[in-house]
Amino acid sequence: MQTGYLVDFEVQEDGKGFLPRMRSLRHYGFPWLFDRGRLLLWHQWIAGFEKHLRDTETLEPFYFELLLSAAKRWDRQNPKRIAIEHYVALLRHEGRLYPLQACYICDKPLQKKASLMTAFKPAHPECIYAPAYALEKLRFLFDEGKSLLLEDDELSHLFETMRKGL
Repeated sequence: MQTGYLVDFEVQEDGKGFLPRMRSLRHYGFPWLFDRGRLLLWHQWIAGFEKHLRDTETLEPFYFELLLSAAKRWDRQNPKRIAIEHYVALLRHEGRLYPLQACYICDKPLQKKASLMTAFKPAHPECIYAPAYALEKLRFLFDEGKSLLLEDDELSHLFETMRKGL
């Protein structure tokens, strides 16, 4: 799989074809590239970005900066924690971070616990039959962009929810 590597290149226009060529290709590596577990998580996370941005013709610098920020921290922290925090930043940037007030399914107010669906839409655990999280933990994640209050098993569930689609 070649997705998810940081490369720099020059574009060479060729009058013969419609697709320009890449010249002076340079790969920039990170220390975690040799850690199979971290690399696998990176590829899983990048695969979601690739699907999300597939039909986009031009990208804002935000997306590159988001991925570069994550890649620089990937070897020093729990990769799932980094991915979730950056995913929340992505949802906030795109205006798709739903408030933690009402269930997305039944539209009734959330109480002490909530579950998250695809795109981290909040719902009652009974409405979607998914793991429940303390509402104050999710509020801290959504408001501060930090996953400090979440346990490792909660991070694993959120990572799998995130992988279902950006």
